[in-house]
Amino acid sequence: MKLLLLEDDYLYKVTIQDFLIQSGYEVEEYEDGDAALEAIYAGQYAVLLLDIRVPGKDGYEILSQIRSDGIETPAIILTSLTDIDALSRGYELGCSDYLRKPFELKELQYRIEQVIRTQRFGSTHKRVQIDARYQFDIREERLLREGSEVELSAIERRVVSHLVQNLGFFVSMGTLQEQVWEGKDITYADIRMCIKRIREKTDKEFIRTKKLVGYRVGT
Repeated sequence: MKLLLLEDDYLYKVTIQDFLIQSGYEVEEYEDGDAALEAIYAGQYAVLLLDIRVPGKDGYEILSQIRSDGIETPAIILTSLTDIDALSRGYELGCSDYLRKPFELKELQYRIEQVIRTQRFGSTHKRVQIDARYQFDIREERLLREGSEVELSAIERRVVSHLVQNLGFFVSMGTLQEQVWEGKDITYADIRMCIKRIREKTDKEFIRTKKLVGYRVGT
């Protein structure tokens, strides 16, 4: 999942970029607003992280221009500005969230995950594109492979639904146990067996595993 980071403070930029890469993101960083704007039009990003005071076009100008051109990529403003007028301007221009410096890196990660989920599940579309072959019907909890439904049991549908809600992020077995099985007396071996059955009905790489981290769907 690719993010764009516009930040001209070297230490902030390097610290944020390193943390997000370790969290599983691909990060393209820019110090100049004009270069960042060009990249936004040339590429596709899951979230834009925009500082306000940078050389070239500032974060507000970038946000204003891309929104007027119909680009709806979620944007989080990163700034040391604290007055209400600055805050209001960002939201009026169409930012998804505002994070004041200094901030905890973990908080930034939570904010990114939240705006991605809000964009994905707050839209009028009821189907989420998982990858080139698979879609998930949110309302009916149906997994579709190239338009045809994949037959899943009720618990398998709930597992896939939860992974889709966290598309692109790894979900731990503990989280699946708590939120899918609601803390019922099952073992991690039971969860692994459920994942195995889903893979048998889809593809080996449909659900990806990261040792000691968890499972995910999507790229």
